[in-house]
Amino acid sequence: MKILKTREFKNDLKKLYKNQRKDLAKAIETIIDDPLIGKLKTADLSCYRVYKFNMNKQLTLFGYTFESNTITLTLISFGSHENFYRILKKR
Repeated sequence: MKILKTREFKNDLKKLYKNQRKDLAKAIETIIDDPLIGKLKTADLSCYRVYKFNMNKQLTLFGYTFESNTITLTLISFGSHENFYRILKKR
């Protein structure tokens, strides 16, 4: 499986503490094991999947895309629910 990261994802990743990175790594491993685990969005965000997980006891949303024909997982964004979908729509 080919895994791609957007520039914004890499920049957000740099801002995390070590314990937050561990939680995010577990979420990424879960997505890699089953790429269809995230809920497929509708309307403007119909190409994105969103997986919910806890990071430091706070609900965090993780946005990604999965293309089954090329077996490519693209990591788009993560963050709290506040403004998450608005930011995802801009990307």
